Amino acid sequence: MNSLTFGILGAASAGASSYSGIILILLMIALMYFFMIRPQQKQRKQHQDMMSSLHPGNEVVTIGRLHGKIDSINKTDRTVTLDCEGIYLTFDMVAIARVVKTSDSKADNDSQPAASATPVSAADQVASAEPAADSAADSTADSAADQEK
Repeated sequence: MNSLTFGILGAASAGASSYSGIILILLMIALMYFFMIRPQQKQRKQHQDMMSSLHPGNEVVTIGRLHGKIDSINKTDRTVTLDCEGIYLTFDMVAIARVVKTSDSKADNDSQPAASATPVSAADQVASAEPAADSAADSTADSAADQEK
């Protein structure tokens, strides 16, 4: 009877350990999904959205860190022609790493007045005027010393 009891208890404990092993594997798969697969899918979707919004005039950076302006886009061949300071280079669309700025935002920045970009406070004006006053005082002291000689 003792051997029968140990056999039943052993089978019960083996069943519990097999469930814990399956739960551990499922937990690891869930962690891999949330830490590896899901962020990669989000990144791929953002890249596809960026690729669909490209148009001539955008300034971009390639995966080789080459900066240029999009001259033309061939959707059928999935290629992009970049203008790099007068040199025209053709790349696959997947070679575009990021968009630096668009031509629309550049036009908006050009239309803003320069005075609103960095306002100068009164303290800055006084601080910049003080060195000039010191140099004027030094020059008058130097001229007075020259007259004494």
